[in-house]
Amino acid sequence: MLGPVLGHSEHMASALTTIGLPVALGLIMFGLGLTLTVSDFARVGKHPRAVMIVLVCQLIVLPLVCFGLVVAFALPPVLAVGMMLLAASPGGTTANLYSHLFRGDVALNISLTAINSVIAVVTLPIIVNLSIAFFLPGNDTVGLQLGKVLEVFAIVLLPVALGMLVRRWRPQFADAMDKPVRIASVVILIVVIAGAVVANIDILVENVASLAAITVLFCLISLGIGFLVPRMLRVGRAQSVASSFEIGIHNATLAIVIAQTVLGSVEMSLPAAVYGVLMFFVALAFGFLIRDRSRARVPAAA
Repeated sequence: MLGPVLGHSEHMASALTTIGLPVALGLIMFGLGLTLTVSDFARVGKHPRAVMIVLVCQLIVLPLVCFGLVVAFALPPVLAVGMMLLAASPGGTTANLYSHLFRGDVALNISLTAINSVIAVVTLPIIVNLSIAFFLPGNDTVGLQLGKVLEVFAIVLLPVALGMLVRRWRPQFADAMDKPVRIASVVILIVVIAGAVVANIDILVENVASLAAITVLFCLISLGIGFLVPRMLRVGRAQSVASSFEIGIHNATLAIVIAQTVLGSVEMSLPAAVYGVLMFFVALAFGFLIRDRSRARVPAAA
């Protein structure tokens, strides 16, 4: 009796992942589109130095930092690839919220998130396939094919475009839908991640200490690089705060979707799942650390 029950549970978890994750990701990106206009992309030209710094740090520096951490922590190969997948993922939409709370340039965040999502179509498969070749040599069953990657990013980019169209044609409707879309996407995402964790509880328990340590450390280093490097290069404070959260907060949902639906490995999605939970607390603490004390305090209720 136990075998059929477990098999049914695994089938349900698989169906939840296959359907729920793309839906959650699509809703999140649709919510981003509801806040975007074409002028947001043009606005990037006002801060070219900040944009270039963010792109260099996110596309080159962070994968190298993550690789060093993975080697130092001696993670199992599948989890190592999962961490590299997380590092290769673009900034998440949550960066916009944190940037708003701590007086960053939110408009720059929104623009960078959209641009990074487009660039990641090319960079993410390269980084992940190189990681698979290094950590899982000779494994021909795992890899990111261009067609599958384009399918995933269609889930990312098409909802953004649809949200922008809604914003352009029905701005009042877009404002009204912003909060319900955010709530729905968060609820679906929590349910799906919880299902993935329950289905892989043994693997998670076995590696929870190392995964928690490496994801928290990676998040802290990413946030620190994102803030300190622009400041050292004389970028404005508001833009540096935006850069910090853009670089430090990755799109964990995208990493989970790719790991589970494209690469077919729930285990590979565990680093992103752990990061997706702990990142909120790490980013909040970092925000209070770098806040401008010469201005009004961030309300405690925030």
